[in-house]
Amino acid sequence: MKLAVLALALMAPLAFAGVEQKKKSPAAPPPAKETVIPKEAKQIEPYTYRYTDAQGKIWIYRKTPFGVARFPEPPPEAKPVEEIPEGMTAVEDGDSIRFERPTPFGKHRWTRKKSELTELERRVWERERPKSAAAKSNPQE
Repeated sequence: MKLAVLALALMAPLAFAGVEQKKKSPAAPPPAKETVIPKEAKQIEPYTYRYTDAQGKIWIYRKTPFGVARFPEPPPEAKPVEEIPEGMTAVEDGDSIRFERPTPFGKHRWTRKKSELTELERRVWERERPKSAAAKSNPQE
């Protein structure tokens, strides 16, 4: 008998706790709207699409195992401009340009055709061209 009363005494608070929680819980939120890839979207990679909305904002849509994900297009990364190494020089040699650059192991020299210059070599040549033109016009010996 004592055991039955003890069991009922322990169960009573648990029964009322469940009733109170049901009253306090808010209404369930409405289901989220499903994201769909617009028909005008252009495929840029497998499972990835680019779309420009009416406001001009570019969106990326990606098919995932969990549905379609939408996010704004990241801004393009700016290429860092490579600085010209100190002491790098360029001298015209016919249809080629001869470059020199000091290194810890001595001077590094190489030749490259004008049509095959890299961006760094082109900038060095543009910097050195007025100096070489002045040297040709004013020979001092």
